[in-house]
Amino acid sequence: MSLLDNVSSPADLKALSDGELGRLADEVRAEVISVVSKTGGHLGSSLGVVELTVAIHAVFDTPVDKLIWDVGHQCYPHKILTGRRDRMHSLRQEGGVSGFTKRSESTYDPFGAAHSSTSISAALGFTIGRDMGQPTGDAIAVIGDGAITAGMAYEAMNAAGHLGKRMFVILNDNDMSIAPPVGALNRYLNGLSRHKPFDLLRDMAEGFEAALPGPLREGARRARQIVTGAPSGATLFEQLGFSYIGPVDGHSMPELLATLRAAKSRATGPVLIHAVTVKGKGYAPAENSADKYHGVAKFDVVSGTQAKAKSNAPAYTSVFGRCLTEAAARDGKIVAVTAAMPSGTGLDIMAERFPARVFDVGIAEQHGVTFAAGMAASGLKPFVAIYSTFLQRGYDQIVHDVALQGLPVRFAIDRAGLVGADGATHAGAFDVGFLANLPGFVVMAAGDEAELSHMVATAAAYDQGPISFRYPRGEGSGVQMPDQGQILQIGKGRVLRQGSDVALLCFGAHLPECLLAAEGLAAQGISVTVADARFAKPLDTDLINQLARHHQALITVEQGASGGFGAQVLEYMANSGGLDHGVRLRTLTLPDRFIEQASPAAMYADAGLSVADITRTVERVLPPRVHALRA
Repeated sequence: MSLLDNVSSPADLKALSDGELGRLADEVRAEVISVVSKTGGHLGSSLGVVELTVAIHAVFDTPVDKLIWDVGHQCYPHKILTGRRDRMHSLRQEGGVSGFTKRSESTYDPFGAAHSSTSISAALGFTIGRDMGQPTGDAIAVIGDGAITAGMAYEAMNAAGHLGKRMFVILNDNDMSIAPPVGALNRYLNGLSRHKPFDLLRDMAEGFEAALPGPLREGARRARQIVTGAPSGATLFEQLGFSYIGPVDGHSMPELLATLRAAKSRATGPVLIHAVTVKGKGYAPAENSADKYHGVAKFDVVSGTQAKAKSNAPAYTSVFGRCLTEAAARDGKIVAVTAAMPSGTGLDIMAERFPARVFDVGIAEQHGVTFAAGMAASGLKPFVAIYSTFLQRGYDQIVHDVALQGLPVRFAIDRAGLVGADGATHAGAFDVGFLANLPGFVVMAAGDEAELSHMVATAAAYDQGPISFRYPRGEGSGVQMPDQGQILQIGKGRVLRQGSDVALLCFGAHLPECLLAAEGLAAQGISVTVADARFAKPLDTDLINQLARHHQALITVEQGASGGFGAQVLEYMANSGGLDHGVRLRTLTLPDRFIEQASPAAMYADAGLSVADITRTVERVLPPRVHALRA
């Protein structure tokens, strides 16, 4: 029987020798590879922290001690060791184990995560709770070198250093986030990690060096002098008030155990342990891949070949990347900004052709938005390509630095709507609501991939203020693509199907579902108009008035939360008196709850936005006499 078969919780690790813990890590790594080969998921990041995960659970006393994984995409080894091994086959599937930490899933997940750079703030919160008598022990935050580039991490470290409370931050330095991390901080960390051996740079607390065995103690003193230039030199982290230990080998179980045990026994204030790891460690296809298999589909373990879904339609992301690159070839003022996601947003296509005009700011959406605002103020034409869920992180900058100044920043909002296996944490549900209420903002949504090409061209040509366009994850609907995107008239929609009984006014990529519902209703004798709004702001009020005047009912459909496009239409109709003429107006939006992970189709069905749901809404809203006439 394997060691892993005898582990039902972290408490079982206490009975294992250090050598057995090393062998256990090997078994956990093999288990992670086996699981993700069948489910898909975040492989490289999880493989990189196997030894670290085993060592933390062996040394600390979870769940009383609070282990907080930043982002959480590296938590698969943690889940295997905390009683969820038998359910890992359901990873990222409907009703299954989440791909991130989740409070409702396990007491070993004290804080939910899926966006980066939150762990240190949360750990400090638990620390204050402990010191005020709450039933919690030490707090341990594990944060990557990509996540620590975000300002929130430094705000938290500044506060923790000022308060001087005992807590632990483990910097998982694998020189990768999703794309390789960028910037001066990354160069600084690389400089630190080149200096060996072991390598205590400074006293963690009074007496720590003296507690080390002789060879390690002497190595620590030498490393501190090499890195800082003097025995009393201080690292950036020490300047923030942390005792700094490292760099340590994040794949050496003896080194990790010795470091964590010494830190736990001696720390009196905040401690940062700098562990150097390899993303994808122990699986050659991941280690040799450009993105270290950050996110993978199901794959063959022997070859590493991923089972990618085949489609004749292009992906929205690649359509955006190609169209923007073509626009940039025609206009030298076009530049682009991404927040650590060049391939995820399609900007790698433009970066390959125009590397000096694409800027990866790291996981720093706030900076990215204001940086783009500055470029817009200089006369450039910046496109900010950020997933909807991550754009939330830069909202104050959108309001204050872009909208208030009326600057022509173009926002390309990927992963709009429900995104599947990543679940509620990555849903693009709220951008329409939080952008459409900003003065001077133009807010668009692509109904299909051809419309996306037109919206890229429209945004490139628009210089009167901020403009955004949203589009979903995955493949388009297979419509005919134009040779070149055309500039749309601002605030004007289009009618795709003409009917007489009810009108479906769609905003965004649920347009194919509306057309399918219309076809099914036509078979019942119900005549349906299908219109593509294109704009949530400014609204096409002429189109809305026409639909309201000539139909018994008007139903808006969108892939977003309430308070978005439908709310804009309702407000216009109420204030203009349009409701006085008797049209029945309904809105179909995401419900007032978070939708859990499943396939996108299953998630939209759960949300009440399937073709069947649209059909039922039409049937219910039509006056009884219409049904009688069709019978």
